[in-house]
Amino acid sequence: MRVNEDIRATTVRLIAPEGTQLGIVSRADALRGARERNLDLVEVAPTADPPVCRIMDYGKLRYQSAKKGKTKTRVSHLKEIKLRPHIAEHDREVKLRNIRKFLENGDKVRVHVIFRGREISRSHLGSQLLEEIIKRIEDIGVVEVAPKMQGRDLSMLIVPK
Repeated sequence: MRVNEDIRATTVRLIAPEGTQLGIVSRADALRGARERNLDLVEVAPTADPPVCRIMDYGKLRYQSAKKGKTKTRVSHLKEIKLRPHIAEHDREVKLRNIRKFLENGDKVRVHVIFRGREISRSHLGSQLLEEIIKRIEDIGVVEVAPKMQGRDLSMLIVPK
């Protein structure tokens, strides 16, 4: 965009800061009108005949266009909770509270039940534990990846509603 003295046209169609058209005027008159208002003369349509110029704050325009280019993105982090099949009641409550906190913050949560040694033969205990977790958090979360065995881990992925 051309601004102030960079505008080459001898006559321009002038638009006031409020958006009203002031008509076709010479470039010198347009610059004088912009300076009287302590604003800039900005060429907004250079290909028109005559070019369209607007009296505005060029710094504010640049700031808003830079701000418009940026998009606000919510970074969703993946949090992991690790459990064992024989977990005490209080420890399970603490883990559930953490899962709830992560989901309320908009994070995804991967829950692992880790089997050690001969616990793998009792994998149904891990499935029961994950089913209980699903029931307890169904008001704020949804299971995206159902519980499945991966080696000695039984894991699932929960996302916020």
